[in-house]
Amino acid sequence: MIPNLHICLLPMPIKWGDKEANLNYLEEKLREVHPGTDLLILPEMFSTGFITSGKEEVRALAERNSGETVDFLKRLAARHGLAIAGSFIADTGGSLFNRAFFIDSYGEEAFADKRHLFTMGGEDKIFSAGDSRLSVRYRGWNISMVVCYDIRFPVWCRNKENEYDLLIAVANWPKARVEAWTHLLKARALENLSYVCGVNCTGTDLNGYSYDGASHVFDFKGADISMRSDNSDLIYASLSHEKLLSFRQKFPAWKDADSFEINLDI
Repeated sequence: MIPNLHICLLPMPIKWGDKEANLNYLEEKLREVHPGTDLLILPEMFSTGFITSGKEEVRALAERNSGETVDFLKRLAARHGLAIAGSFIADTGGSLFNRAFFIDSYGEEAFADKRHLFTMGGEDKIFSAGDSRLSVRYRGWNISMVVCYDIRFPVWCRNKENEYDLLIAVANWPKARVEAWTHLLKARALENLSYVCGVNCTGTDLNGYSYDGASHVFDFKGADISMRSDNSDLIYASLSHEKLLSFRQKFPAWKDADSFEINLDI
């Protein structure tokens, strides 16, 4: 257990459909990340951007878990001694998924697919839905992860019996609706007595929607603890396990939570 988890959020300026450019950008940007960082978090579909224009176009960008992108991330994680989280376009058995990943410096990996597909953007016509939430234990911290639209659904994000200390949400969330994104992140932190961080992207997608990179870290009281620098787009936060446990003991709302089960057949 490390008492303080040092995280860095990278709201990348994604170039839609240009995997090589995005991977090169990440490699260069990592040179600027503070060497004491434990975890670097990237936006949703960081290597391609959120693309739903056509199944074959998307399939051409998709990879398996042992593909170029994951191998590249493993090398970067090992080189810089940190874990990297985000999502990418995955192809498994001919089905396409918006797949969250968590890769540490030893090459340990965890994956889970986005559960709630954004029907308004046609995601459900291209991708298949996942049936589990990514969960890992990293340096003594219990971490869970959801992808973009998932954050709108509190049952899916529910922290039953304090199973996670940090909830990560990665997104391509357009500027036109960014206020909702920020409020949802804060709400998930308050209701789940947990740290919650959300990483968005910047840039303009293939449909002309713009993204402003709104990214935040909220603590268990709903306070934004993000630290920003005037001369860098990197965002940092230090999470205290002691403060988290102390608050949960003083305000044990989690003990009064309703029990439930999720029907994954719906």
